[in-house]
Amino acid sequence: MNILTIGDVCGSIGCNYLLKVLPIIKKKENIDCTIVNGENSADGNGLTPLSAKSLFAAGADIITGGNHTLRRKEVYPLLDDNEFLLRPDNFSECSAGNGYTELDLGFAQLSVINLSGRVWMPDCDNPFVAADELIKRASDNGIKIIMIDFHGECTAEKRAFAEYVDGRASAVFGTHTHVQTADEKILKNGTGFITDLGMVGPLDSVLGVKAELSIAKIKDGAPVKFSLADGKCILNACIFNIDKNTGKTISVKRISLEE
Repeated sequence: MNILTIGDVCGSIGCNYLLKVLPIIKKKENIDCTIVNGENSADGNGLTPLSAKSLFAAGADIITGGNHTLRRKEVYPLLDDNEFLLRPDNFSECSAGNGYTELDLGFAQLSVINLSGRVWMPDCDNPFVAADELIKRASDNGIKIIMIDFHGECTAEKRAFAEYVDGRASAVFGTHTHVQTADEKILKNGTGFITDLGMVGPLDSVLGVKAELSIAKIKDGAPVKFSLADGKCILNACIFNIDKNTGKTISVKRISLEE
């Protein structure tokens, strides 16, 4: 089966581009399930009920999150009510929502786990320990296809995590940096991996943000409020072809589209 994983969607401009191209990709690539990271899908950062609705309308089956998911309090009730809208599971127990879900496609079942890294990231619980618990939960429920969105800054942490769950998870795909890496592979025990999926958002930007604002902050240390760039968009994603009987990755295909 083909599982499409899509990098961080940036604001309404990213949502609108996803709505335009995702149906085409799903048809062309014979996609069975689509997982989209939506932690930055709202204009001004974070996730809102409206941006989540936009992602589901575009064709997302499951929306994963990251360190910005809980920034907008209006989304908290939706995180509690919608089992297919996730935030990193290793956030504090008092956080709204959770980072684990199961999806029955009829011909196959799969689970999706959302975790946050700890290197150069906000404080959270140990993702390795959380993964052990959640992978066991999926396995105890008879689920062989286990997909993990590991939201983190540090490439070494992402790779170390993937090696740790190699053979126990079907695929590990990194999010957060908004820069697609060219290291897609199948690890020795059958887990598909890519360090970072990339993003969906404005092409001529700094990680989606207007370049002049990023320059002012980084070069001059100015107290800048970021806003998204506009113009043509890019979509970064990865397709994991999974053996539904074994849960192992058969192939990994990286995608990068531009308007």
